Amino acid sequence: MPTALPADLAAPLGTSPYPLAPSNPGPADGFAPSLAALQLISAELIPIRDKVLRGERLTYEDGQLLFATPDLNGTGALANYLTETRNGNRTTFTYNRHLNYTNVCQYKCMFCAFRRDGDEDDAVVMSPEFVREKLRTEFTDTMKEVHVVGGIHPSLPYEYYLELLRTIKSERPNLHVKGFTMIELDEIARLAGKPIEEVLLELREAGLDSCPGGGAEVLSPRVHKKLYNGKLPPERWLETTRKVHAAGYKTNATMLFGHIESTDERLDHLVQLRALQDETGGFMQFIPLVFHPDNTPLQRLGKTTGTDSLRTIAVSRLMLDDFPHVKAYWIMTGIKIAQIALHFGADDIDGTVVEEHITHDAGATTPQGLTTSQMAALIHEAGRVPVLRDTLYQELEVVG
Repeated sequence: MPTALPADLAAPLGTSPYPLAPSNPGPADGFAPSLAALQLISAELIPIRDKVLRGERLTYEDGQLLFATPDLNGTGALANYLTETRNGNRTTFTYNRHLNYTNVCQYKCMFCAFRRDGDEDDAVVMSPEFVREKLRTEFTDTMKEVHVVGGIHPSLPYEYYLELLRTIKSERPNLHVKGFTMIELDEIARLAGKPIEEVLLELREAGLDSCPGGGAEVLSPRVHKKLYNGKLPPERWLETTRKVHAAGYKTNATMLFGHIESTDERLDHLVQLRALQDETGGFMQFIPLVFHPDNTPLQRLGKTTGTDSLRTIAVSRLMLDDFPHVKAYWIMTGIKIAQIALHFGADDIDGTVVEEHITHDAGATTPQGLTTSQMAALIHEAGRVPVLRDTLYQELEVVG
């Protein structure tokens, strides 16, 4: 039986119950957010639905219920409504390319199939000359972003990172450089022998524009100790991000899920991110990353399910009320789940990527990259309007 919507809404139905960020356009062109499904959710979700419609922050206990309820469609409907009141029927993507400058890494995280010791035939350290040639021959003038991340190399000097940025900007000055995770920045500052605040200024002068959100994995001391002990611990990841935001950089945030973490640890992660966003306002997107176990010591765990991916994306959207955007990263979810996720709380689907190694080394079967027309087509097929964006959502263009 359909249940009546509450009469004492804080905002008119169809408008965002939570504050819009500058990059959230709200519904447009006569589009109305989906309401019918909100009247068909299970009884246990009705109190959460009413909180969402009133713009109230969900509690940790609400998140536990959302992860536990068998009403996956109801959870998705709540997340979908929230996304549609913020972004209408639009799904964004970008024309980007990845640049993994090295796969040599001093850490041996158990979830990683990308790292090399340095003496293997497929170990990579890109020289500035190699990067320059790659930029000239494989990048285009209309490309919007380069995503620059790598392993924690044990012997690269500080100047290498500055020169890498200068090379990119000298060859492609209009390209937005989204580079270096918090663990990379922490290591770069150590190499420089300078406070990270000073290093961030020098990196900006060399060409760094924003930072990705990788390296957080799960902000759980238990998981950290078991899977990536020695790597940047949760409290330092948060503190480094705080300093990066204070320096004026926008970043993303991620969560690697589907391995040994519990749903309560996922919730802890989300709540910590939400608190930091309340404080700094520096996060642009949240990106749930599906763990791929092949070629890692955790291969025995197998892969998580599509329903777990959809539920995690939906719960993330509902819990992270202060994040402008939630991404369905098609490289990790797979294209079909990413399309469904556009009705489970996600409003962005990443970008063309073109060349991706980290997830594919761990067994991903998705394409290495897609064209902008292919991206637009899969968004259209999902019933959304594709919008090409830049990294900071300042340039938007409806495609097709």
